[in-house]
Amino acid sequence: MGPVADVRARVDAAIFTKVAGPDAFEKRERIHHTPGPRWFPPGSAIRRVHDNHSMYPGGIRALLLQSLHPLAMAAVAQHSGYRSDVWGRLARTSTFLATTTFGTAEDAQLAVDVVRAVHARISGTAPDGRPYRADDPHLLTWIHVAEIDSFLTAHTVYGRDRLTPAQKDAYVAEAATIARELGAKDVPTTTADLAATIEAFRPELAATPDALDVARFLLKEPPVPRIARPMYALLAAGAVDLLPPWARDMLGLPNRGRVARALVRAGTHAMVDTMGWIAASSRHPGD
Repeated sequence: MGPVADVRARVDAAIFTKVAGPDAFEKRERIHHTPGPRWFPPGSAIRRVHDNHSMYPGGIRALLLQSLHPLAMAAVAQHSGYRSDVWGRLARTSTFLATTTFGTAEDAQLAVDVVRAVHARISGTAPDGRPYRADDPHLLTWIHVAEIDSFLTAHTVYGRDRLTPAQKDAYVAEAATIARELGAKDVPTTTADLAATIEAFRPELAATPDALDVARFLLKEPPVPRIARPMYALLAAGAVDLLPPWARDMLGLPNRGRVARALVRAGTHAMVDTMGWIAASSRHPGD
């Protein structure tokens, strides 16, 4: 291994274990190489989207957008420990996405069953006095649509492997399989239905103090080493740029002009491509 390849491998290992946990490589081996039927075949739209480094800005966008539902945000604020266990939460989320997308059908179902069991134990009262349950099908639908809209939007803007309109519909339909298994109802299966579902949720959304705190945490107080903050800042700026203007307005985030927006997109695109190049050093066929 030459010096450049060695540096790439070291940086990739540092990023991957930070995102997926200290046993990241063992989990990847199990998820991708355990024999057995899968929910989604090789080449499927959901695999193409979830195997792209555009998931990084897409994930930040998803968290910002999800925070705008007061009941969903209350559950996160009161039960998730997102400030004290941010990397553990990220590792669990990334492992769930990888397992349901690429793992065996048996492991995917087990991952869903574990999440459903956790959701069944979470309930409470939001600051506005309304009760909530984490297994509420309506809230699960919001979390789902905010997430897949974010992943698909980020992939469309920053992904190299572009999807046709039909493939984008296929992604929404495939992701709906996981949402229904988690207990969501009335889940969209086309991009048109996805947009309509998000629009239908808008009267329920609000920038609560907890939502604004999440935005500050993600954008102003990122839990990343100082040396990695410039890289994270580019990904976060790209995520904010992808939010709908109404969501940026609610969170008090900037609506940049054309030139500034072009610079943000160019920088984020370069960062996503660089991360993909770094990760390619440790990939094996079938990963």
